[in-house]
Amino acid sequence: MMKIAVKDAETGNRISMEVEKDNTIEEIIEEAANYWRKDPGAYVVRLGKKILRGEATVEEARLQEGDIIELIPDPEGG
Repeated sequence: MMKIAVKDAETGNRISMEVEKDNTIEEIIEEAANYWRKDPGAYVVRLGKKILRGEATVEEARLQEGDIIELIPDPEGG
């Protein structure tokens, strides 16, 4: 179990989330989007300049304890 933060790029709001290494990025997007009452299908997450694939796991995306990922509107449309 590790803690990461998800930041809403539109508002700057942040939530902390505990994730397992086998959680998917999609699950993180859904949880954050639901928390902020957004449509999960219209968003992606970005770590630095890299957009993380939804089907990737936390481990595959190489997320680390304390990482801050940004929830951004999907540039390809949702």
